[in-house]
Amino acid sequence: MLISKREIERLSADVRRIIDGQDIDLRDNREGVWSILKNDIYTLATLKNEQVDALGGERDMLKETLADISHQIKTPLTSMRLMTDLLENAPPDKKAEFIANIRSSLTRTEWLVSALLKMAKLEAGAIEFSRAAISYETLIELALEPLQIMLDMKNQRAEISGSAELFCDRRWTVEALTNVLKNASGYSPDNSTLTIRAGSNPICAWVGVTDSGSGIAKSETANLFKRFQGSRSDTGYGIGLPLALAIMRSQNGDIEVSGGGNGTGATFTLKFFK
Repeated sequence: MLISKREIERLSADVRRIIDGQDIDLRDNREGVWSILKNDIYTLATLKNEQVDALGGERDMLKETLADISHQIKTPLTSMRLMTDLLENAPPDKKAEFIANIRSSLTRTEWLVSALLKMAKLEAGAIEFSRAAISYETLIELALEPLQIMLDMKNQRAEISGSAELFCDRRWTVEALTNVLKNASGYSPDNSTLTIRAGSNPICAWVGVTDSGSGIAKSETANLFKRFQGSRSDTGYGIGLPLALAIMRSQNGDIEVSGGGNGTGATFTLKFFK
């Protein structure tokens, strides 16, 4: 098969335009090695464009995450700076109050930055999940452990029932369930009960957490899993539930919400699809 110099020059010019970012369709349905070469170049160019778009998306996501972190920590940092300035001339009782507030702000800021970085890793697909069987009882025990002080302070108890074997990443699922339980505790009054149940059906195994609050209006449920929008508390950041959902969906799971109301608290159900 003879290939003219003009055809080679035309293909070379098209390749240069593709390199410059132009959308050139080189596909050729005729038979022969020349058509095969043009089709292979088109496939290579398409893959290159997809990789460029993916990198651009990752760059935008990183930019958004950094902006989120910067915006969210600005308020507690400003508050801590103000209290630090006031410490020097404050009376002893006020000094103790300022120090306690600074310590609390540092703890919350540390949690926020950690949660945002975890969310960024999940969204970038930079985490490999190691899924294995774990009992529902073990998962609940691990998830409740970091919340014991909070539950004790509010004199809340967890009522646990049901049974299920879950197939998931232990560490990350504990993180997700802890955030759901923390949310339930936050919206339950003192001296109340968090109801935790588990079960299984042909489609999924599940763990449901019901708080003792007044329920969630349908108009609020749409924003529950949006960063910095879902918090119903003045002290919340609105990041715990989005992080929990990202963890579940990253390992073939989901979170379903039943708003409750009329004397029934909201229920968040973690689903582990089979």
